[in-house]
Amino acid sequence: MTLFIALFLRILSSPFSNVFQKKLTASKQNPLWVNFVGFFTLSIICIPFLGNISWSSFPPTFWIYCIAGGLVGALGNGYLIKAVDKGDISLLGPINSYKSVVSLLVGIPLLGEFPNLWGLLGMGLIIYGSYFILDTLPERFSWRLLKRTEIKFRIYAMLLNAVEAIFIKKIILLSSPNISFVVWCFFNAFFSFCFLFLYRVDPKKQLQVIYKRNIPLYLALVSCMGIMQMATNYSFAHMQVGYALALFQLSGIVSVGFGYMFFKERNIRKKVIRNGFHDHGCCAYYFVGMNFFLKKVICYNIYE
Repeated sequence: MTLFIALFLRILSSPFSNVFQKKLTASKQNPLWVNFVGFFTLSIICIPFLGNISWSSFPPTFWIYCIAGGLVGALGNGYLIKAVDKGDISLLGPINSYKSVVSLLVGIPLLGEFPNLWGLLGMGLIIYGSYFILDTLPERFSWRLLKRTEIKFRIYAMLLNAVEAIFIKKIILLSSPNISFVVWCFFNAFFSFCFLFLYRVDPKKQLQVIYKRNIPLYLALVSCMGIMQMATNYSFAHMQVGYALALFQLSGIVSVGFGYMFFKERNIRKKVIRNGFHDHGCCAYYFVGMNFFLKKVICYNIYE
């Protein structure tokens, strides 16, 4: 039951965070600054828990995965916010479905997680559905479409976050979901801070344009980021990464609804219909995940 709750929270928190990110960047907040503030605030919240962790007990590979995960995670989230700033969240959400495909392929050599027939079927349906959603644009599904700035940013974010997911699973296997969350916050905050200077974002200037009305948005964004990552870590601890990420793509239909509700985005009806392909693909993954989860529960009860 806890796994279902984690999946439900993950599916809802992701589109909510995209809404808050888009609202903040629309109020003259730099996307990289928004990214940094989110991770920095979560890091402050995690400080009281640092003393309860035996950091010296972790092997060197643990820290390698932490650094690598923080680097690609911070950069991926930065590209994600820039994509949300420039494009429709109802369009950009479904592109994220490819993350499950990438992570599944990368997870084969790094995690030894192999898809079965249901997994391959779900992968095909998800890709097929995203083709029709991208077909709602004037450029339709073409190479010219892939040259659009927001599409390129979203693809960069998807690739980086897919690799990050593999590193997070590795960290969880070497520690725990809670410890993985703590290091995720701190390493992402550190690299997000570095990217501010790399891309010449002036923190003083950004602080000057933070209005009182932005503070509730930042608090809401931080809450969504925290819930989303905790739910992600718990899911990764109990499922294969590729299957978990595929189930997370059910948030695509929520993103389409939020795109219309908050930003009056167009072609919503067609995007809703085309998202059905994603849902069918996710359901294929779902049956695999349920089969894996039920077997685990049954075995646990037998040995107990």
